[in-house]
Amino acid sequence: MKKWQVIIILAISQFVMILDSTVMNVSISTVAHDLGTTISGMQAAITVYALTMAAFMLTGGKLGDKWGRRKAFVVGSIIYGLGSLITALSPSLPVLFVGWSIIEGLGAVLVIPAIAALTAINYKDKDRVVAFSILGATTGIAAAAGPLIGGFMTTYLSWRFVFMAETLIMIVAILVSKRITDTKVSGKTHIDIKSVILSAGGMALFVLGILQSKTWGWIKPLAIPEIGNYQIAPFGISLVSYLIIAGIVLLWVFARRQKKLEQLGKEPLLKISLLSITPLRSALSVLMSQYFAIAALFFVVPVYLQTVLGYDALKTGVKLIPLSIGLVIFSAAGSKATAKYNVRQIVRVGQLAISIGLFFVFASVQPDLKGTFFWIGMFITGAGFGLLASQLGNVSMSSVDKSDTAVVGGLQGTFQNLGSSMGTAIAGSVFVFMLTSGFVSSIQATTLPSSVKGTVTAQASTGVAIMSESQAEQLVLENGGTQSEADTISSAYEEAQLQALKQALFVVFVMSIFALMLSRDISSVTQKKP
Repeated sequence: MKKWQVIIILAISQFVMILDSTVMNVSISTVAHDLGTTISGMQAAITVYALTMAAFMLTGGKLGDKWGRRKAFVVGSIIYGLGSLITALSPSLPVLFVGWSIIEGLGAVLVIPAIAALTAINYKDKDRVVAFSILGATTGIAAAAGPLIGGFMTTYLSWRFVFMAETLIMIVAILVSKRITDTKVSGKTHIDIKSVILSAGGMALFVLGILQSKTWGWIKPLAIPEIGNYQIAPFGISLVSYLIIAGIVLLWVFARRQKKLEQLGKEPLLKISLLSITPLRSALSVLMSQYFAIAALFFVVPVYLQTVLGYDALKTGVKLIPLSIGLVIFSAAGSKATAKYNVRQIVRVGQLAISIGLFFVFASVQPDLKGTFFWIGMFITGAGFGLLASQLGNVSMSSVDKSDTAVVGGLQGTFQNLGSSMGTAIAGSVFVFMLTSGFVSSIQATTLPSSVKGTVTAQASTGVAIMSESQAEQLVLENGGTQSEADTISSAYEEAQLQALKQALFVVFVMSIFALMLSRDISSVTQKKP
């Protein structure tokens, strides 16, 4: 038991990192109400949290090389604990942004790569496989338990207690961190600041563009941002297009710089040659697609349950139980399956399960989200997630030499959180975009007076707010509408929300189908470097 103390400490820290975002998703409506903000504001906070980690994860891994992985783990835990405390005490969305989206995210970029590297340092051979399987299972269990823990705490106590508990857990992790063995570092590791700016800036602009598409429009401007009374829409094209293009260009320049630094014998932020390792590249791509799908599902379904159907946080968590059950069962089953099946087979079955599960969830969408299809779909999706969680970490680490484990840990965190931020941003943007277009079309098809149709269409031009049917009805009445008009508009709004949920889930399903191609080059870890 003594030899497993280190992985227990690291697994508990990993549990907290994963738990954090799932708690926020099921509590989204309550947190928005407590802080006096909107669902769109919470979507931005969730997206920026994942984006902060994606943007600086490589830097966090590099700091681990410079300071030592255990020191990085401790410093990151201190920062993360502080961010959790600020989040627990936050009175408004801006403070939540600082505490959760920024400070916690920056703490995580030190902790997550350190967890992967310290696991590789402290365990060898079969023990290392077991250790990474434990981390994978922990990831699955945290994702599964998060909705229930968050739902229970938010409903019967407060979501703030979750973050207070996280602070206490990180304090304990710091106190017992001396039991973790680390290797000596030279301290001569160089961090290329230009590379940090390029990678962080590229990811930020790319994801910001996607996030703002629901408000500003993809190509044709909807709402045009202004700076000093000057509208920003060059050549009549939405700023979103320019942000996405700029992000892609910066990431391309970043990749070119890393390649050049490596060729010159200098130290890059990312050892770009690692991405030429086919199994590693494939595993990272699958990881990103996996978290894209889960983040998207964990955003749009809770939002629909809470804002449209009026579910509280606990009831929302309970609704996600089938996914949690499938995730826990198949995280364990995936680890055992390696004795009989190769990694590629297990990963592809996991991907296929996510696609099938998402299709069942999509096909089950109806006003109350009840029915066997929904439960089956969530369970199968969870099963797929569990199978992938049990394999991908070990595939990545076993594809490289021990000296590169910290870098790969950072890469895993980068791809995972980039997938999460894009999943939340794209699913949320598609949901709002489809809600807006569907609502306007429904209103135009009614027998309402032309003046009412014109007013509704004008107000919806910058995006329809996410709210319940009763809230939509009340809003019409408060603005001078008749009860008949309120009934018509709220019915049209309810139907538009249902169709928007279907369309958002269908987009996620299609993306999961394309992701099946990413696992072609994953091979058994026994064929890779030890």
